[in-house]
Amino acid sequence: MSLYEPIESDDARRHLQLRSPATLEPTGVLVCANVEDVTAAISKARAAQPAWAATSMKERAAIVERALKVLLARQDEVIDTVVGETGKAPTDAMSMEVFSVADQLCYYAKNAEKFLAPRKRKVHGLLGLMKQLRIVYKPLGVVGLITPWNGPFVLLMNQAAQAILAGNTVVAKGSEVTPYSAKLAEDIFREAGLPDGVLQVMLGDGDTGAAIVRGGVDKVSFTGSVATGKNVAMACAEQLIPCSLELGGNDAMIVCADADLDRAADGAWVGSCMNTGHYCCGTERIYVVKEVYDEFLKLVMEKGQGLRQGQEHGWDEDIGAVFWDRQMAIIEAHVEDARAKGANILMGGKRNPDLPGLYYEPTVITEVDNSMDIMLLETFGPVLCIQKVDSEEEALRLANDSEFGLNGNVWTQDKDKGYRLATAIDTGACSINDMAVSYGIPAAPFGGKKNSGLGQVNGKKGLRGYTHEMPIVIDRFGGKMQNGYPYSAKSAEGMKKLMNFLWVKTPLGKWMS
Repeated sequence: MSLYEPIESDDARRHLQLRSPATLEPTGVLVCANVEDVTAAISKARAAQPAWAATSMKERAAIVERALKVLLARQDEVIDTVVGETGKAPTDAMSMEVFSVADQLCYYAKNAEKFLAPRKRKVHGLLGLMKQLRIVYKPLGVVGLITPWNGPFVLLMNQAAQAILAGNTVVAKGSEVTPYSAKLAEDIFREAGLPDGVLQVMLGDGDTGAAIVRGGVDKVSFTGSVATGKNVAMACAEQLIPCSLELGGNDAMIVCADADLDRAADGAWVGSCMNTGHYCCGTERIYVVKEVYDEFLKLVMEKGQGLRQGQEHGWDEDIGAVFWDRQMAIIEAHVEDARAKGANILMGGKRNPDLPGLYYEPTVITEVDNSMDIMLLETFGPVLCIQKVDSEEEALRLANDSEFGLNGNVWTQDKDKGYRLATAIDTGACSINDMAVSYGIPAAPFGGKKNSGLGQVNGKKGLRGYTHEMPIVIDRFGGKMQNGYPYSAKSAEGMKKLMNFLWVKTPLGKWMS
């Protein structure tokens, strides 16, 4: 049974029957925006953008600060909406969709003016005597924002806040699996006083998203699957517009012989199962050196006993439902492929038979290797795959033997060694003695390598990514010293003598650089 099924409609829009992943009961009907709706929204955003760009950064930041207050006042509504659409554990909804968003709104409201302020840059060499350089950050215009179902509120809210602080207007779309969690971002910003047309969140499916990408926006920020991300990249390339792509992951965890094993075992569970394993930088491969493998596995098995599933547990629920039936099929296929190829399923490995919805039991698998899909592809579920290795060097080689490169983590009590291993992992970010936390630190640029994405979001770099970095060169003397026509052999000879003086006969040119 699909969580969204097309149903007959009496208008020109697609209608989808939605269902709860926790109960499989119908929850409502989604009416998808069509091409005409998207075109109208982009036109409205285009008309609103000049006035919005003309507002001061203090005005924009004040609206974001008010949005933070609105979010905190409406946090129960956010949690209830997200849990209703995803089936995730309430604590996951609180930490990812409320606390993280509140922290990011506070950070960008405080720092956006500093990050985007015009700045002076020194002009090197002889030109520095005559020219001044200023860098200004100009908004791109209308940003198209496509976000997925695993973080339906946080991923839209965070990127929308950065784009609008940079002076852009935004036309966004969340997933058809979680449409109303995404729509809350628009509601909260409107209540905070954001002008009409600056942020519009469309309700719709993949066709709606494609209409945004092809609709004449000035940048696309996309979070989702590798396959769809490549299609977005090709569409943006054809239009010569920039894009940022945050795609999948298959992140590795390396457990060294000197690791705090108790803490590492906790990190393995949370890193693999937080948000039901549905987050792009979740731990999917765990490499443990042979000296501590048995003890680590023993601790993992002990800590996995008694993990609670099901909405009857309320705030005590540890691992929620699988958010989407298509993801459940992928999880089941990967586990069965591993089983068929000789892996040991020590815990879980199946749907929870005691619950009516899409619940997959927390699972521990050993004797895994790179012949198995579960070690090569993104499983995106509550599964721990643990492989014994002979050395840290082997762990590093296996960690890098992947088409993905989003995040990773290293566990050791030697911080210098941890730093060396982290820098050697071919990935977008890495954590030492913690699960992947880089997205939760707003100052950290976030993005992947290889099939995990293109470009970076968040932090100073991410905020500036929603602008054109425009250099303005100013002549110190009002153009009075400028060379020009007519050219002559005498002036060419003078230029040769000057170059010889600067870089051959004297160190002056190097000194002036």
